[in-house]
Amino acid sequence: MTPGTDGAAGTSSSFEDGERLQKVLARVGLGSRRVCENLIADGRVTVNGEIAELGRRVDPEVDEVALDGVAVGVKPGLVHYLLNKPAGVVTTADDPQGRPTVLGLVPDEPRVFPVGRLDMDTEGLLLLTNDGALTHRLTHPSFGVEKEYIAHVEGSPTRAELRRLREGIELEDGMTAPAEAALLAPGVIRLIIHEGRNRQVRRMCDAIGHPVLRLVRARIGPLADRRLKPGHWRELTAGELRALETAASDQSAARPGQRRPRP
Repeated sequence: MTPGTDGAAGTSSSFEDGERLQKVLARVGLGSRRVCENLIADGRVTVNGEIAELGRRVDPEVDEVALDGVAVGVKPGLVHYLLNKPAGVVTTADDPQGRPTVLGLVPDEPRVFPVGRLDMDTEGLLLLTNDGALTHRLTHPSFGVEKEYIAHVEGSPTRAELRRLREGIELEDGMTAPAEAALLAPGVIRLIIHEGRNRQVRRMCDAIGHPVLRLVRARIGPLADRRLKPGHWRELTAGELRALETAASDQSAARPGQRRPRP
């Protein structure tokens, strides 16, 4: 075996090929190179499931890098946009009916795609990205990333009706998972769910006899921004992206003995 290689086909050389790991970590916002060197020295960084050592080089295109068991998107060219979707815009790449789409509200290049969807009449926060791995984790039900909605409904739910939302609602596609539900004001419900069924919040409110008049998604996992105006977007900060990656991580899959993410 050639010295400095890991012997695995299709993976980068440990010490000769690619970029230095600390440089890659610093580029995606995990700290200065010195800070990232310390993360590696502390055994908190893995490459392709193995604890990395100082001097390790990686190929960001193919190597899987994680910090404290949480995947870190290091592939060059990844972008992550947070959009405040207005009503009347559809969450698709193209619309055969010619209606405005969310892709018309963000830059054309690089090409991005919405993470999940909000129906045309629903407003609020939507993530768009070209990060396929993160998209999978955010949309797969096993990861259970929270979404918070503010629902303006007909009438005002009783305590018993709110309790039904908290315990789960029987819909045509099965029982919903327990949700967090609170009455913010007469006719205004805050509802937190971690599923992603089609028009789920609207159907849950219909089921308790309070149809939705207006629906706004206020939070996706750790992401919230009350100052972002409807129709406007911005890129996620490095801290927000790290928090989102942590929220969308499967901590049960972390390597034995590896440290949990620090708050």
